[in-house]
Formats: sequence, structure tokens, C-alpha cells
Amino acid sequence: MTQLIQYASLMPAPWKNGGGSTTEIAVSPPGAGFDDFDWRASLATITQDGPFSVFPGIDRTLALVDGDGVLLDFGDERVVLSPSEPLIEFAGEDTVHATVTGANTTDFNVMTRRGRCRHRLEVCAVRGTLELNRRASTTLLFLADGESLSVSSARERIAMVRYDMLVIESEQAWSLEAAQATVFVVDIINN
Repeated sequence: MTQLIQYASLMPAPWKNGGGSTTEIAVSPPGAGFDDFDWRASLATITQDGPFSVFPGIDRTLALVDGDGVLLDFGDERVVLSPSEPLIEFAGEDTVHATVTGANTTDFNVMTRRGRCRHRLEVCAVRGTLELNRRASTTLLFLADGESLSVSSARERIAMVRYDMLVIESEQAWSLEAAQATVFVVDIINN
């Protein structure tokens, strides 16, 4: 099964601390809340400095999509999520304070519940045609940059625009085609 999630149809929710907003793109199982999801993918805009929410038992990956980046302070370590270092993985129970380093920053966020599943995020540059090497029963494709992306199998051809996501749960071979695009490929691996 494949499911196209069009970003234009989604609504952002403001953070409780007022420091930004999050748009949930997909969650499994469907309709799950923060306490019972297996995996969740979202797009967050950070507008001001402040703490991250704590998610015990969750593994997280953040990938910079837009903006100058953000300084993440873990107490004993500081990491800058920036165009030159656009990915970070960390535990949801970590205490993290974010400092916006320029204008607003937009980040793609993947969370998986430890013991149920895990994830791997890979950044792929697509220029022309690229064969998708799937490594899990569920694969998420997020168009992080580029005007459009065509995703094709022997049975389907799906057109995506920036910030759309495709959830692939079929065993078909897929190819990606774009003049120029950056795609986040997320493999969700069940334990």
C-alpha cells in the first residue's frame, strides 16, 4: 500500500511554550497520540529559543529543512544543526535546549518508540532518476527541497511537491525522478 500525504492539507499546531509549531505528517498506528504511537513524522518550525519536549523511550532524528539552523544544548554537549551538519539523532528523554541561530528554522522530525521499532534516515540528492533501495517494510519519502518529485513503480506513478510525504508499505521496486530534489528516505524497522 502507498499513501501520499499532501502537506498543503495539514494544519500546524502551536507549541505549548510558544516557541514554534509542529505539523504532524504521519503517525502509526493512525490516530495515535504522544503516549501510544509506534512512529511519528512531523515538520517543526522553531521561532524562538526554548526547551524541547521530553519523550521518554523514544528515539529521535532531526533533519534541517530550511533556515540557518539551531544550536542544541544537551547540558554536557552542544551541537549545531546547520546546512553543513543537517542531521542529529538523540534520545527523547534527553534534556535539550534550542537556540535559534538566525531566522526561523524548519526541521523534519522522526520519532520511534524503543522496543517496538527503530528508524534510519538518509538524505538523498535526486538529479535525474534514482532507484530506491528499500531496507524495511515501511519507507517514508519526504520531499525536503525541490519543486517536484515523481515516484514510480510498475503499477503507480505519484507526483509530489515540496514537503509532501509518501508512505510505502508495498514490496514493489520504486524509482525517484526530479530535475533536482533533496529527499529524506526513512526506513521504519519493526523489532
